[in-house]
Amino acid sequence: MTVTRPARLTGAALCAALALTVAVWILQDLAVLGSPVDLARYWAGDHRFPTRGRSATSPLDPVLLAAYAATAVAALRSPHAASALAAAGTATLALRLPGLWAAGNGALVTALLELALAAGLLLTAAVGRPADAPHEPRPARPRTGPAVTAGILLAAAALLLALGELYRAGSLPLEATVDRFTGGRSVVAPALAPPPGWLSAIAAGLYGTAAVSCLLRARHARAFGLLAAALLTADGLGGVARAVRYETLTRLGDLAAPDAADVLTSVFELLAGLAVLVLLAGRDAPAAAPGPHPAAGARPPAPPHPTPPGW
Repeated sequence: MTVTRPARLTGAALCAALALTVAVWILQDLAVLGSPVDLARYWAGDHRFPTRGRSATSPLDPVLLAAYAATAVAALRSPHAASALAAAGTATLALRLPGLWAAGNGALVTALLELALAAGLLLTAAVGRPADAPHEPRPARPRTGPAVTAGILLAAAALLLALGELYRAGSLPLEATVDRFTGGRSVVAPALAPPPGWLSAIAAGLYGTAAVSCLLRARHARAFGLLAAALLTADGLGGVARAVRYETLTRLGDLAAPDAADVLTSVFELLAGLAVLVLLAGRDAPAAAPGPHPAAGARPPAPPHPTPPGW
């Protein structure tokens, strides 16, 4: 759990490089779309306004940018940053892997760079422990109430996401279903965005992993839980923004059952994501008091009364 100072500096540098890569693409999209408002609307799925080009980023990118920045700060401030480095590296590997077969040289080069940096994060978290690791102080566990509540919300989000993807798989042609996971011709998405089915599978896996960690009050629950909550909040925010833009939130009764379920799921994701962020951002449970060490500085027993001869 503890990493040495050189490993922490290395992890912070890798996170900074990842954040810089994402920031460059976001700035390029700002130049293409014209303003932050237009870019935010594009991320939310509103493509009805005229633009000067196509966005390369998606709502996933600002989430990853925030995650990299937070992980870099954690690595610089805390010796218990191994779980944060591992969470950021694992998520990056899983989410950026489809970029290896994406169209466009820029997306491919970016995917290769980010995958290499993510592998470096995992390696740093694994081998950056001090030599006296068996005697290292361990990070505290999250408090029981907030951790269990966060675990239940994340488990519900994973279940809803999996059920939604199963419904789409049953209602779409087989070719379209495969394209949702591989990024085929029927899927139109930003250059850096993973295919929607792939993203749903990875997100559901992240939510489920974080949920189990929270329910077990694992020491790494905060790192994985906060990352899952950030992704969940962004997904819910995008869905709610689309519902407000297209006025489907105010006329749920007029929508078909699947469409109404999508809107309600987005509302739940937004509220659940914000709740998990608040729950896991609180203080950890107090560490157990260390036991007595009689061998170190122990006092001799007091003499009996009355003192026997020769004491």
